[in-house]
Amino acid sequence: MNNRIYIYIAIAVMAGVSYLIRVLPLTLIRGQIKSRFLRSFLYYVPYVTLAVMTFPAITEATGSPVSGFAALAVGIIAAWLDAGLFKVAVSCCAVVFILELFII
Repeated sequence: MNNRIYIYIAIAVMAGVSYLIRVLPLTLIRGQIKSRFLRSFLYYVPYVTLAVMTFPAITEATGSPVSGFAALAVGIIAAWLDAGLFKVAVSCCAVVFILELFII
């Protein structure tokens, strides 16, 4: 029974912290942010966060980091050449499949 109480308290604390993280910026910052540095910093935060969460998964999701890095390179090149999301994903999967099947 003691373990069950701990779990409920942990869930309540996590919910409270998650709620505060979302509400505090709305209540503390009422006016428009005028600092160019802070505005540009806040503009790039979602992109950097997504990259930091995704990049290690790209290299570790395959059997070999070499195929992960090769797929990353192909994906960057395909995206740079204005390929759509589906074409980029298919080309990355094909690179990993070929490298894992034949080379590595």
